[in-house]
Amino acid sequence: MSRRMLVFAGTSNQAMATEIADLLETELGDVKIRHFANGEIYVRYKESVRGAEVFLFQSICHPVNDTLMELLIMIDAAKRASAAAICVVIPHFGYARQDKKSAAREPITAKLVADLLTVAGADRIITMDLHQGQIQGFFNLPVNHLTALGTLADYYRALDLPNPVVVSPDVGRAKVNKKLSDMLGCPLAIMHKGRPEHNVAEITTVIGQVRGRTCIITDDMIDTAGSITAGADALLEKGAQSVYIGATHGIFSGPACARIEAAPIVECVVTNTIPLRAACSSSKKIKVLSVAPMFAAAIKNVYLDASVSDLFDPDFQF
Repeated sequence: MSRRMLVFAGTSNQAMATEIADLLETELGDVKIRHFANGEIYVRYKESVRGAEVFLFQSICHPVNDTLMELLIMIDAAKRASAAAICVVIPHFGYARQDKKSAAREPITAKLVADLLTVAGADRIITMDLHQGQIQGFFNLPVNHLTALGTLADYYRALDLPNPVVVSPDVGRAKVNKKLSDMLGCPLAIMHKGRPEHNVAEITTVIGQVRGRTCIITDDMIDTAGSITAGADALLEKGAQSVYIGATHGIFSGPACARIEAAPIVECVVTNTIPLRAACSSSKKIKVLSVAPMFAAAIKNVYLDASVSDLFDPDFQF
């Protein structure tokens, strides 16, 4: 029997899933997903998946607990329907920030989610820009960890910004931002921030030359936007000419959109790993880049048993 690939999508990011299916020259599989009156989730595949290599697409994003549970049920249903292999494509991996114990009696929820996906029946994970790369080690199955760094670099390079400098929002993100600065051929600066409480950030120090420069701050995600907009304020106080901010995952919770609109920045760039919240759709400062071509290429290479690492080659054409 010939091999067969089927791609199904959960409800969290249908637009990106459709774009990926188009790039793969296929159609999304037919799956019924419903919520019962009490909030429980029902999933049924309306076509046979027996013996097929199934790719399940779902971002674990708002509403996080619903999208996670929906994904787990989709995996279980595919496994019980005798799918030959189940590859779970998670553009945004929810709960990734809880990757270690920072205080007594805290959970490591990123590990818990990894265990849930594994026990449900996943055979492989494809994801992008985890909050910490070591989360890959929480799985005892293959994890293909993609990055939007090249997509962001291409975008900023095309803008031909005057006298640019890449600014890491904190020390922990410095290594990734050094790669971006190397791609752009410009220097790196680093901010130091403290967190007196969850979703609250204070910028205390800027290390590096930012005066008179175009600053590019990038992070893996923008949630409430308090940290990154405070960083923009700090850079302008240090004499920066202008500030661009960017991230892979635009979560944009609560006051995020209002903060971005009010912030002294030129532009905020994110990718489409998470659908843009309705409150942000009219923003003139927020630009969304598509990483669907990278995910489509990763899915194709996994299915064909080709190298996924080739996608990180600067000369690779999506």
